[in-house]
Amino acid sequence: MEKESFAKKFEKQYDKYYKIILFIPVIFLVLSLIFLYNFSQQNGDIVRKDISLTGGTSVQVNSRTDIALLQTELENEFGDISIRSISNILTGEQIAFVVETTAEPSEIIPFLENYLGFELDSENSSVEFTGSSLSESFYNQLRLAIFLSFIFMALVVFFIFRSVTPSLAIIFAAFSDIVLTITVINLLGISISTAGIVALLMLIGYSVDTDILLTTRVLKRKDDPINTRIYNSFKTGMTMTLTSLIVILAALYLTSSFSKVFSQIFTILAIGLVFDIFATWLTNASILKWYAEKKENKK
Repeated sequence: MEKESFAKKFEKQYDKYYKIILFIPVIFLVLSLIFLYNFSQQNGDIVRKDISLTGGTSVQVNSRTDIALLQTELENEFGDISIRSISNILTGEQIAFVVETTAEPSEIIPFLENYLGFELDSENSSVEFTGSSLSESFYNQLRLAIFLSFIFMALVVFFIFRSVTPSLAIIFAAFSDIVLTITVINLLGISISTAGIVALLMLIGYSVDTDILLTTRVLKRKDDPINTRIYNSFKTGMTMTLTSLIVILAALYLTSSFSKVFSQIFTILAIGLVFDIFATWLTNASILKWYAEKKENKK
């Protein structure tokens, strides 16, 4: 009886306030858009880009060193620079470090050799250089890929449900998911790489997945009351999202010490999945409840 009483009380509160709580993610989205606008005015883009998107040199040295001291020396010589340690996944012992800079290889390599006291060759190091024009072209192609993904996703959603309101709710959830994730990435000071752009593309799929599940059950399964349909969708959707989130967090923990690429992908996915919970189950669910009740009351 206590469980049933609590469920009824919760349902009454939800029926009373669902039109209000749907605006919580909307408010965060508006604040995020304002932040990103100001950020782009100051930085020339809505994200910080690493050398894979701006062009520059990446040097991996298979040696141990004092990361903090080396970073100070490099910043004094080259200005803005990124340096990170690579560690053994089992022992945590440093086995290498990676330096990323906009400087030319002919500038950074002699400096590192002088600092470390030995010559860098193919056996103890690896060097990658990307030209700025090539990186800029690749970045523009990735941005176009994200834009086209939204367009095709929107077309598919409209084709499936053939209704404006539910389709816009799904598109809103995916859009807010991306915008809020980018905002947090900027607040954390993370520089986006090509892997980060790929993670944002993956995030669109994750977001749309739960929203289509919710919309399908609420609009096409009419045997149960609307709240029951939403609750059943919530149980399935949260199981999917939390399972994915646990796996992603575990992968992030295992790869953060030795792979910047995987670390960035899993970080972005983890942030996005958290925001997807709010966008789907506060805003999208409330819009669908409002829409479904109006539609059923007209019959």
